[in-house]
Amino acid sequence: MDHHDARYQIDVQALTRYLPEQSDPDGSRFTFAYTITISNTGEVPAKLLNRHWIVTDANGKTQEVRGAGVVGEQPYLQPGERFEYTSGTQIATPLGSMHGSYDMIADDGTRFDAVIRPFSLGDRSALH
Repeated sequence: MDHHDARYQIDVQALTRYLPEQSDPDGSRFTFAYTITISNTGEVPAKLLNRHWIVTDANGKTQEVRGAGVVGEQPYLQPGERFEYTSGTQIATPLGSMHGSYDMIADDGTRFDAVIRPFSLGDRSALH
């Protein structure tokens, strides 16, 4: 399927923050919360079936996360609707990044990927 088909458009935005109270820098554990906003900017209702994340730390070590839905839900979005949730991840370095995709199904049965562009975990200000 052509990924530029305007009927099937999901926009994904991410905001992250470092959680010092859940981190242990001496033990190389850095915990981050990320808040994701998923918006249906297309023309057909669609449901999020599965998630696929690739989390990379500053050493280049990756973790892959796959699973059904997000935070135990499979949100169903009408055109113009959005769904927001917060989750977390832990890496071994103060800086890292995440990217991935959501496996979506439109009401007409079309399966398509909502691409999650890479976003940063941590920033230098979080280290001071």
